[in-house]
Order: sequence, then structure tokens, then C-alpha cells
Amino acid sequence: MSNLAQRVIFAVIGAAMLLFCVWYSAWTFALFFAAVQAKMLLEFYRMMRAAGYRPAALLGAGVSILLFTAVASFYIIIDYHSQTTSNAFELVMVALGLLAQVRAYGILLLLLPTLLILREMAIWPRSKNPFGNVAVNLLGLFYVTLPMTLLNVVARSEETGYDPRRVLALLLLVWSSDIGAYAAGKTFGRHKLAPSISPGKTWEGAIGGFLLTLGMGWALGYLLPELSLTYRLVVAGVVAVFGPLGDLAKSMLKRSVDVKD
Repeated sequence: MSNLAQRVIFAVIGAAMLLFCVWYSAWTFALFFAAVQAKMLLEFYRMMRAAGYRPAALLGAGVSILLFTAVASFYIIIDYHSQTTSNAFELVMVALGLLAQVRAYGILLLLLPTLLILREMAIWPRSKNPFGNVAVNLLGLFYVTLPMTLLNVVARSEETGYDPRRVLALLLLVWSSDIGAYAAGKTFGRHKLAPSISPGKTWEGAIGGFLLTLGMGWALGYLLPELSLTYRLVVAGVVAVFGPLGDLAKSMLKRSVDVKD
């Protein structure tokens, strides 16, 4: 079996798992993306190891899973109780309990730099760059885990709670940006966008991705008719701009540590 065929098979299986977990329930969404973002974070730490750092990868991944599932469970529990009870006192008590839980997680996050520094003290002098390791650990959480955790906010509607259509809409916008950029770049690409970072990206591809993403933003009116056209186009524009910028940042990161895959 060729390498391309293997990639296609894995892509189809991955897409099927993704769509199933997003559409089935809020819990499957949370568990799937908690695992995905942890794997992404471990990959980031692997690249940092190639650059000479020694991050506490397992600790960082554990904190990332805890953070993602804490935010997800907060919304899931709030939505469940708001839909199953009309007792205002019970809702207030549930909210206070969840806020106490959030405060506990917040304290843990505040203690994380201290834990990382203690870890560096324990392995010194085998680690030659202790504060660089601490910084890399924290950077991974901000660069990978924080944006992924905000998917829990994107996925929630004030009216219905968890709404898989919103996650699907975001995925369609991201895929449109990638497909449009690839197709336009292959067909019309002449002018390099950032040759020192990603030689294959062109201005024509970026424009093609931007236009197709705006087109998808308009088409999402069929999936999310309650959202105004202005709202959908603004979100599509944000994805169309920051999606390629994120790709460039990732390419720069990989080149800086001399990692290809």
C-alpha cells in the first residue's frame, strides 16, 4: 500500500471519529478533544526536546487534560441542571459548587510554575536550561491547550447548551481555508507569501483560501440560520486570516527546531 493511500485511509477514519464524537454528545466531544489537544501538546514538547529543552511533558499533558475537561464539565453540568430543574435555589447551589471547583483548578494552575521550578531543582545540574524548560512547559499550555479549551465556549449556545452544529461550522471554515489555499496556490500560485518560512505558500493561495472561507461563511446560513450573515462573515474572516497565520507560525516552529513531521 502506498504512502498516499495510507494517509487517505487514516484521514477518512480520523474524520469519521471526529464527526461522530462531535455529533453524538457533549461528553464524547469533550473526551475526544481532550485527548487530541493532549496529543498536540506532547508533539509540541517533542519538538522542544529537539531544540535542546527538557519540558515536563507528562505533567504538562496531565494539566492540559484536567483544564479541558474541567471547562467542559462546567458547561455540561450547568446545561444539564438548567434543562432539568426550575428550582432557582438548586441552580444557585450547583453554580456555587462549580465555581468552587473552578477556584480549586485556578489555584492548581497558579502553583504549576512552582511545581515546574521544583522539578528543575530536583534534576539540576543534568538540566542546563532550567528556566527555559519551565517557560517551554507554560508556553505549550498557552499555545496549544488554551485555544483548544476555548472550543468549549464555541460549542455552546445560550439557548440549547451544547450545539454540535457550531463545532461543525468551525471545522468547515478551517477546511475551506485549507482547501481554497491549496487549490488556488496550485493553480495560480506565483508570488511567495513567506518564502523563508514556508516556500510553498503563495499570495494567490492565501486569497483563494480567504474567498472560499467567506463563501463557506455565507453557506453556513443553511446550517445555522439563527446567526446573521454579518456574524457568519466576520467569523469566517477571522478564520481566513488567522488560519494561514497559524500555519506559518507552525512552519516557523518546525523549521526553528529542524523537525519536518
